[in-house]
Amino acid sequence: MSETNKGKQLFTVARVFFLLIVIPLSLMAILIANGIFKLGVTVKERAVTALDQKSQEEIKVRAMNTADEVANFLTERKKDILIATIIPTSDSAFKKFINENRKNIWVKEKDRIRQVSAPLYTEMSIIDKNGNERIKISNGVIVPGAKLVNVSVPANTTYKNEDYFAKAKRLNKGEFYVSPVTGWYVNRMDVEKGKRFSGIVRFATPLFGPEGFAGVISLALDYRHLAGYTDHIIPTQAAPVFEADAATGNYAYMVDHKGFVVSHPSDYHIRGLHANGMPVPALTQANSAELAKKGEEVLNLNLLSFMDPNLPEVAQDAAAGKSGIKMYKFGGRTKFVAYAPIKFYTKDTPEPGGFGWIGMGVDVEKFNELAISTTKSIDKEAKAWTTTIILILTISVIILFLILALLARGITRSIEAEVPKGSEGEGYFNEDDDDDK
Repeated sequence: MSETNKGKQLFTVARVFFLLIVIPLSLMAILIANGIFKLGVTVKERAVTALDQKSQEEIKVRAMNTADEVANFLTERKKDILIATIIPTSDSAFKKFINENRKNIWVKEKDRIRQVSAPLYTEMSIIDKNGNERIKISNGVIVPGAKLVNVSVPANTTYKNEDYFAKAKRLNKGEFYVSPVTGWYVNRMDVEKGKRFSGIVRFATPLFGPEGFAGVISLALDYRHLAGYTDHIIPTQAAPVFEADAATGNYAYMVDHKGFVVSHPSDYHIRGLHANGMPVPALTQANSAELAKKGEEVLNLNLLSFMDPNLPEVAQDAAAGKSGIKMYKFGGRTKFVAYAPIKFYTKDTPEPGGFGWIGMGVDVEKFNELAISTTKSIDKEAKAWTTTIILILTISVIILFLILALLARGITRSIEAEVPKGSEGEGYFNEDDDDDK
């Protein structure tokens, strides 16, 4: 076969491959790459808005769920105080009750974070009708008779000003008193050194005998079990942390029914008592500069209109039993808070507000940084897909041309095998021979 015919055959095969495979493959790759690019642009344009709306709603739902968890937890403690009224009145029975009612908490020991089982209650006591303690368990230890006191006098109580005996004495059978969060105040300097707030929530219910009021049963809930519901949350991420960092502006906190902060990453914002039992005053416009110098910065959201008018509005909305989201300014930064009421009701914490509310604050600037990071990820992903498609197309074309070359060579060899060598000039058929016939 002549070189001209071989070239024509190669060209024909190449043209068929190019028309049937290379062009369609190229068009498909271009369409896919263009689609990915347009999708990336569309998602980027909507990323900030969609992320903002979605995240705010998710954080609001998370605040509501956390508030429900706290309400359920406190309801279980209501059951405990009522059960405590029917168990045997003895040191051993009380100590057993304390030891059996436990819950895990997170602790940090020598840079190691782990969960440990801790008693729910730091104190359990039975008090006679005159206010005298008859049996008391404190931090797992039976208090000797010589150290039992008369708690009808607030100055004799653990925190020097508790009035739970008087409050419980006025209740009917089956009713119970729940105190505010009570503990020694921890100022800013101590918090910076690593000290943390500790305290109790006191539950108390009256006892009755044939002659009427017979005394009071008291349980002191370890504050750590309550604070654990907010301490480990960063609203913009699903995974829990040991301690949220207040400096990031993204954390959860708890507020009681009077507007006082009772759980917060910065423990110096939590209401507490001086050593003499007197409460540390909350910040107001009049005293904020003076108290800040002393490192005493107790927050009551009802008194913070001088920082931002929206803060009291949040507290009032939650006190009305509502959930929601508001924007506000705090510490010079723009934030929004998702809030939800803790629906646990007593005579002292009635409907609709209940025990208090959960707040989840998010730093808006940090939130925007997250949105920008998402758009960058979208860009990176789109470019990666486009690069992959181009690479696959290039490799495919190279492989196809190799196949084309092999196929064309095979076709040429097949034709050459059918035509004997040297026959191109002689031929099996001779026109002159046909003429002779």
